[in-house]
Amino acid sequence: MFFGTAHLVGAEAIKAFFVQIDEPLDITHEVLEFWTTGEGSCFLRGEARMAKKTEPDTIVRAPFMHLFTFTEGESRRIRTLRITAGPLRTDAVL
Repeated sequence: MFFGTAHLVGAEAIKAFFVQIDEPLDITHEVLEFWTTGEGSCFLRGEARMAKKTEPDTIVRAPFMHLFTFTEGESRRIRTLRITAGPLRTDAVL
């Protein structure tokens, strides 16, 4: 998975990454659009709403885009996941 400049390999590393990010925050995601290419790729566009757990009334919104590529064959699995987010007021949530 690529998340900005971070490159994580394996399900456990990805889970640990999101636990670290999510721990101080309340985050919700809204999917706005989803497209498939027919070539083994999907695009997902949405918006995340984040607030520090200690400051729940200060909400920051960030658009995001995910690009999934899949393995071939009957039991398709995600091969890569690329995530872009922002612009983001990082001072408000970090």
